[in-house]
Amino acid sequence: MDLTIFSSFLPQDDPDKAIAFYRDTLGFEIRRDVGYGGLHWITVGAPGQPETSIVLSPPFASPGITDDERRTIAEMMAKGTYGIIVLSTSDLDATFAQLEAAGAEIVQEPIDQPYGIRDCAIRDPAGNLIRINQRR
Repeated sequence: MDLTIFSSFLPQDDPDKAIAFYRDTLGFEIRRDVGYGGLHWITVGAPGQPETSIVLSPPFASPGITDDERRTIAEMMAKGTYGIIVLSTSDLDATFAQLEAAGAEIVQEPIDQPYGIRDCAIRDPAGNLIRINQRR
């Protein structure tokens, strides 16, 4: 098989805040902003990596979600336990300094992990956890 990662989905509950964060704070390109029925699906990606994207999607857009499931999703998003993505950078400390200066919500400052990576963690406006690893 010849498989690659094309896109990954993260929930977003405020398209304007999501666009501002992913474009202005992380420096991603906005590739698509598709509205339908008052909802927005926003596709973002790192410049120079057109083959891989993140789709920021409305968390309740799937048909068949019950009211209980909606409440659970909303609670998990508020805690930052619903969506997670891992990014990488060549200079974690410089990236962290830029994120901190931009006002990103810091979850964990850069640290050497016992499992062999150096990383930090932030949250996006919807509460998604973004871990950033330093490339070796």
